[in-house]
Amino acid sequence: MKNATLTIILLFLALVSYPDRYITRGPNTGEIYFLGATYTGEGLYYSTDHGLTAYCVDSTITEAMRITAGLTPGVVYYVTMGQALYISYDYGNQGTWQYRNSDIKLQINSGVVEGHIYSSFNKHSEDYGINFINHNSNGFFGSKKDVEIDNDENVGYVIVDKFGVNDSVYLLISNDNFDNLEIQKVLSMHSGAFIHLSRGNNNGELYLLNYFLNSIFFTSSYGNDWIKIITLNNKTGFSIDMVGGRTEGEIYFLYRFINMMGQNAHTYILHSTDYGVTFELFHPFSKGQEPLLANFSAKTEGGESIKDIDSIYYVTGEMPLDVEFYNYSIGDVNSYEWDFNNDGTIDSYEENLVYTYSDTGWYSVNLTVYDDYDTNSFVKENYIYVYKLTDVEENIDPANDQICCNPNPFSKQITITLPRSNISKTNELIIFSNTGKIIKCIKSNNKEIIWDGTNHSGNKCLPGIYYITSKNRKYSSKILLTD
Repeated sequence: MKNATLTIILLFLALVSYPDRYITRGPNTGEIYFLGATYTGEGLYYSTDHGLTAYCVDSTITEAMRITAGLTPGVVYYVTMGQALYISYDYGNQGTWQYRNSDIKLQINSGVVEGHIYSSFNKHSEDYGINFINHNSNGFFGSKKDVEIDNDENVGYVIVDKFGVNDSVYLLISNDNFDNLEIQKVLSMHSGAFIHLSRGNNNGELYLLNYFLNSIFFTSSYGNDWIKIITLNNKTGFSIDMVGGRTEGEIYFLYRFINMMGQNAHTYILHSTDYGVTFELFHPFSKGQEPLLANFSAKTEGGESIKDIDSIYYVTGEMPLDVEFYNYSIGDVNSYEWDFNNDGTIDSYEENLVYTYSDTGWYSVNLTVYDDYDTNSFVKENYIYVYKLTDVEENIDPANDQICCNPNPFSKQITITLPRSNISKTNELIIFSNTGKIIKCIKSNNKEIIWDGTNHSGNKCLPGIYYITSKNRKYSSKILLTD
């Protein structure tokens, strides 16, 4: 009985702490709906300007667990814990809701045709939820974590975990409206992680939010290749939800904060149009004392942005490197402290700025913010990498040429064998071009690492000389790609 009670408590905490579909996009650019706090409880909000301003259209639908907006202007749905589906044809305004159907899963998604709505991967409706068509779901296995459909008609995704496999989750794809599913990608993520999927603006685009890592991953290839686009700060009292927007690279994050039994309640919208590199921060609802949370990102003109599913997104370029830092911290901040190499020395007190890195190497960045009551810090490890363009070969120490590469030269793939003394739980290699630009970073738990000659975007590299080094530059090798 004790274990059963604990399970119920954990399930309740999961639903409260890791909400899903608390924000949805409307059919028009800038149009979003979201569930957020009101002065008396919680309600449904509607915005037409990306969340800069929003007004509560209904403060009475406290039973709403998930929401989704249809392609028809003004159509919005919600589903209750009791699996009841409701629809409004008037932007969710109070008094316009109609009971539509029962036995509807919590994972509701609007379709890519007007009037289409999905109940998880099990069934869908083509008449605004009045009647539903069951799906065969052949090939489904494991325990469902989340469901999303693509902008490409009849394409859908289910992400699952498998009993006994703790270090992986499985992305299943269907090309026939969930009648048949197959494994599209095995992702190296803990099976216990809470995960949310959201489609992007184009066919094949999909965002994945891992709540345990507070990290967002992105694919534009129907789930075949993934990159990590950003890691966000989070702490107790906050919950995060996400939805892709209606324009290229657009993504929204909903931050909900509540404490002191609802005496303090705040809603924030983070809006990006460049795949999470930079954000605008909006604060459409405020009640009581504001929370404090440091968040920032960076980019550089002329530099490169390396994104890999196994490592933090980082910014790189040639020395000296000018990096633009963007602050989007939450709270009534009155002081900023930037430490651009995380050495304990404050380098700047500005809110947003450009900082010049004048030496080569890896740099971790720490931002600490203050208000009148609290302080909060956020560190991005190995976030900046600076290299010297003209002497990449000089930076490779021939005396430490202890990486074995076979075959070398190579055309299709090369096996890189690390020296025994360098074997660790996770090994990381960096591949440079002969001009000094970083081509790819590869992480592996194996002594032998295979490179297929592609860059970090998955495109085949041009024939030529490349250099492979360990992350600490202790081991290195020179290789030749022939074709």
